[in-house]
Amino acid sequence: MTEQSYIEMFEAGSIPPDAFHHADHVRLAFCYLSQYLPLEALQRFSAALQRFARAHGKENLYHETITWAYLLLIHERRARCTSTESWETFAAANPDLLTWKESILHHYYTPATLQSDLARRVFVFPDKLPHSSV
Repeated sequence: MTEQSYIEMFEAGSIPPDAFHHADHVRLAFCYLSQYLPLEALQRFSAALQRFARAHGKENLYHETITWAYLLLIHERRARCTSTESWETFAAANPDLLTWKESILHHYYTPATLQSDLARRVFVFPDKLPHSSV
């Protein structure tokens, strides 16, 4: 399945909510970044997730900070690649992005920030410095 066809399936509502998990969110963000410049991908991805949540009566599940942070991390990881990668290659090289429990965001955000109403509504900058191996 191409990136564009995955986006179209999602936007058409062809993916049931019980079949759309964290790794699927990451894949969808990857697809938007494959098709659009970062700012347009961010706008389209956020809007599509909000429509999806609203269509399934789960508006409260949309979280802007998590959505934006993951999309920006995926964009950075894609930029670090030396060649155009497929989703499968990208996923294999970035397993830390696919983990929901103990997600990569815990390196950047305190639990209180991620659980806040403000972080749900608007993008909040990281409030925790990641551990450095240097």
